[in-house]
Amino acid sequence: MSLLTVAILIIAVALLFDFINGFHDAANSVATVVATRVLTPFQAVIWAAFFNFVSAFTFGTGVASTVGMGFVNLELVTTRVILAGLLGAIVWDLITWWWGLPTSSSHALIGGYAGGALANAASRFGVGRAMDGLVAGQWPVTLSFIVIAPVLGLVLAYVLMIAIHWLFRNSTPAKMDRHFRRLQLVSAGLYSFAHGTNDAQKTMGIITSVLVTSGFLKTFHVPFWVILAAHAAISLGTLSGGWKIVHTMGSRLTKLKPRGGFCAETSAAASILFATFLHQPVSTTHVIAGSIAGVGSIQRLKAVRWGLARNIVWAWVMTIPAAGGIAIAAFFALSWMKF
Repeated sequence: MSLLTVAILIIAVALLFDFINGFHDAANSVATVVATRVLTPFQAVIWAAFFNFVSAFTFGTGVASTVGMGFVNLELVTTRVILAGLLGAIVWDLITWWWGLPTSSSHALIGGYAGGALANAASRFGVGRAMDGLVAGQWPVTLSFIVIAPVLGLVLAYVLMIAIHWLFRNSTPAKMDRHFRRLQLVSAGLYSFAHGTNDAQKTMGIITSVLVTSGFLKTFHVPFWVILAAHAAISLGTLSGGWKIVHTMGSRLTKLKPRGGFCAETSAAASILFATFLHQPVSTTHVIAGSIAGVGSIQRLKAVRWGLARNIVWAWVMTIPAAGGIAIAAFFALSWMKF
């Protein structure tokens, strides 16, 4: 198999992951606007997909560079490492989609990429030196954002809900919701925009790593065609929807009204854009879940189904090691392929 054929194959798998990411995370983009009945599911995914795509032309490619170079030892990155990492992320995404759990496609990708690098180091130098496949790099900051991002979303949503209740203290709930049904179109678009610019960049980082590893690029920089392809794939995935997770996020975690949906989406978007500005790949799933919990807790703590939230958190904790484990298995399963 020629180097060009292998590169095309892996890029196709990367774009498939990006499509599944959009499919898996469509729920995060549209759950609140559907739960509050501002848009139908079909209208909502079109709205989300549009803003996923237009975000291609903003915020640069800092997150892509972090994903491509910030976690693994680039000297041990091969096409098999990248393919195994993608397979680990895809399989874990599909498993959690089947279970209806809103886990992080971002952390699945990072876990899978790390798993592939660990497997390569172990196969070259022995199991005792498997950690040579990783670098300290961005791990401390990225792992800290697993906690920081959803907590920031929760706090912002809580504060915004308080501010709105104070500003509209003389309005009836029905009158408030008439205003916020319109405003939620803006907040839903803003959240989808933030989701697109952060999540699509992760796939850009992987594709660029393929091009560098294969010798088609001399230095790590993201070509324009890669930017367009990644955003097109995630947008098409969003259009396909992921309704099991919509149900979990939009109605089972807490009951939402238009003002709550507006606060959740706006707070989540602010948190994600802040992380993107810092070139950090964060879980848009974690952030929107934290924001929804923040909205629910303004009424009373019992308004949030904390048992369900606990299951979601456990799925988050498992994502990086689970995707990494699948990638390790995939790496050795692919050993028969000559690339």
